[in-house]
Amino acid sequence: MEFACGFVYVPPALTQKNDQRPNVNVFKRSALLPPVNRIRPRIPPPPPPTTTNSADVKAPKSPCTPPKINEQVEKSKEVKSTPFYENAEFHRKSGTISSISRTPQQTTPPRRTAPPLPARPLFMQSVPEYLVLLPSPRSASPSSQESPSAPTLAASTVDNGHLPGNPNVMLVSLGKLLSDEKAQPIQGKPTSCSQCGSVLDSFYDNMVNVCYFCQSWDSTSPPSTPQRPADGYQDGLFWLNPDEKHLCAADALLIFCIDISGSMSLTCQVTMHGYENFTSHVLRGAELTDSNYLKEAAAGFPSPPPLSQTRDFLQRQVMGLSESGTTALGPAALLAIAMASRQPGSKVIICTDGKANTDLGNLEVEDNDARTLLTSTIFYQDLGEYAANQGVTVSVLSIEGTDCRLDELGTLADRTGGTVVITSPNRLHPEFEQIIENRMIATHCTVTLLLPKALCMRGEREAGHKGTREVGNVDPGTEITFQFGANKNDTEVSPPASGSRVSIQLQIRYRQRNGQRMLRVFTTERDVTDDSSAALSSLSLAIIQLNSSQASAALAVRGRFLDARREGELQRKLIERAIEHNRSAEDKQKYQEWVKTMEPIYNNIHNFTRRKSVVSDSQSLTDAGAALLYAMKHSNRKSISLKKKHQV
Repeated sequence: MEFACGFVYVPPALTQKNDQRPNVNVFKRSALLPPVNRIRPRIPPPPPPTTTNSADVKAPKSPCTPPKINEQVEKSKEVKSTPFYENAEFHRKSGTISSISRTPQQTTPPRRTAPPLPARPLFMQSVPEYLVLLPSPRSASPSSQESPSAPTLAASTVDNGHLPGNPNVMLVSLGKLLSDEKAQPIQGKPTSCSQCGSVLDSFYDNMVNVCYFCQSWDSTSPPSTPQRPADGYQDGLFWLNPDEKHLCAADALLIFCIDISGSMSLTCQVTMHGYENFTSHVLRGAELTDSNYLKEAAAGFPSPPPLSQTRDFLQRQVMGLSESGTTALGPAALLAIAMASRQPGSKVIICTDGKANTDLGNLEVEDNDARTLLTSTIFYQDLGEYAANQGVTVSVLSIEGTDCRLDELGTLADRTGGTVVITSPNRLHPEFEQIIENRMIATHCTVTLLLPKALCMRGEREAGHKGTREVGNVDPGTEITFQFGANKNDTEVSPPASGSRVSIQLQIRYRQRNGQRMLRVFTTERDVTDDSSAALSSLSLAIIQLNSSQASAALAVRGRFLDARREGELQRKLIERAIEHNRSAEDKQKYQEWVKTMEPIYNNIHNFTRRKSVVSDSQSLTDAGAALLYAMKHSNRKSISLKKKHQV
């Protein structure tokens, strides 16, 4: 896994708010101390007591005092007040003023007061021992500053403001990670937390009390509750079902579903072409409206022999196809997927030039019957889930100048990791060849990202500290991205402090072609910063661009065009800020190429939408818009600048 930013970036406003929390640096307050809300008195304490004679007390009306006695009293005041009473200077001045203005008739006997406080011994500290003052959390620990893996914080006075967009993006190259043959698997299931599911490098099953990702830890908490790093595997591969019998690693099936319907035909039928030793099978009429019957018919159709043995026969079958029947695309797609489900890793290629117009999966009734269209939408979504669960990849090809409702039919390819392509008849061969050569390396893939509770996922269905994404089938070029950031919703957990370190765990569950269930676990530590210049200096624009394309396209495919544009604009401002900060000519050129691919999201999304649908207030996509956005949603770094086929 790779990160777009060399740090976990937290906006300065959040870290400053964290620093202003009361009593974040003091703990274990003694009950002997005065209350916190105690108000310091504004009136000075009474003057220190003086030693007087009984004769002086009995004769208060004496007009004067012998000078010798006055000198002795003044000397005694100086001797006693200086070392023992800290307010002596104040009372010396006030006593001088009062003695000048006092008349003999106003002299009153002195009041009895408490004895003076003793002087503080030199060995006593100014702060009591039972009150511990902690260092500021903003200062990083020496170990984290001296870590060789941590990037160097670049001191810059140019960019210190809040960053637009989100630089906290993680890239997972599934095709590269799952095809790695160097990793040695560990047999058996690993120890995991029973609450969050994090994989722990421990021999104990009950680890909930010390699970790093479960505890509501505070990055500014005192040392009495120390935060230990995640005790997980840095890179571990687990073989989850070593005792189960594995499937035979047979060759995957390749099934073509070709539309040969006629524009004026009224008959409805689907033909399953066999081979020399098995005749073709035709389904028609009411048989094409029952999903269970279609699956049973597919199960009864024998598996074909290798292509090397049937190539000539299949070539004659294809050349003998003629236009007939209606577009029974829904039943034909269900039959093809059910047949391909016998062998995980198989492919289904649907080629059509029109809308499905039979009862099962009808797409021609959008203007007349909203209920039927909604039923068809659910049909193709369920069919895509069925294909993904069986490890089947579905790709859809349509012909230029036709309307096939690829926004609905394309959900099959979207869910199974296939492609949606609009091509001309003379380009069918290279398009077929490209789809066939893209072999699948894993099925049933699920990716889980675990963060500490101080962070949370962005853009996922569950915006917590744990995010799971169902990927399904994986080919060598599959790349996905995640966004995360500081947790602003949970008031009980403060954001991570700048200079601290957080742990992140990635889990990839998948099945190999032979049915082996595997688990790959990665755990890494990242430094936290609120320095915008450091984040911009370490930013990978290729990962940010890929994430922006995938996230914006995913929103636009669901009809959320305004959210897609807003997401794209925020990340574009972040990229422009990074280019201005780093002043790289190469990044600027790549950025200009990338902006061309994002033009439909930024400016002319209306060119790829139909009029308002009767099902909802959202707008549906044209075939060109659906093909473009599905390609952007499943793009990778290699293809992101090459997807310009459907630009307007």
